[in-house]
Amino acid sequence: QVQLVESGGGLVQAGGSLRLSCAASGRTFSRSTMGWFRQAPGKEREFVAAMEGIRVTTDYADSVKGRFTISRDNAKNAVYLQMNSLKPEDTAVYYCAARNAPWLGTSPDRYDYWGQGTQVTVSS
Repeated sequence: QVQLVESGGGLVQAGGSLRLSCAASGRTFSRSTMGWFRQAPGKEREFVAAMEGIRVTTDYADSVKGRFTISRDNAKNAVYLQMNSLKPEDTAVYYCAARNAPWLGTSPDRYDYWGQGTQVTVSS
């Protein structure tokens, strides 16, 4: 059974930083794309960042470019999201996701596995 477990969320002031972690179990994702999405209250789930497993190519939403960095440790079957210069509008539940395919994707329906989410709250 595949599981993705996020950690690292919390409350931070605007301008601060957080690092999210996602540990995968049940299968290896070293050759698959893993990514992060977020969902704020009353809004649809939106793409944040993704990284391919083989070519380690990355993609970011325009709203987080230059502030967030995705990385992964294939030996640990884990993916991370370093979030700097956080803004109140970054407040959301952040979800780790993985797909069976090796290439990038920005649509939630392209992803096959999801974590339970971790809350990130940025105060002004």
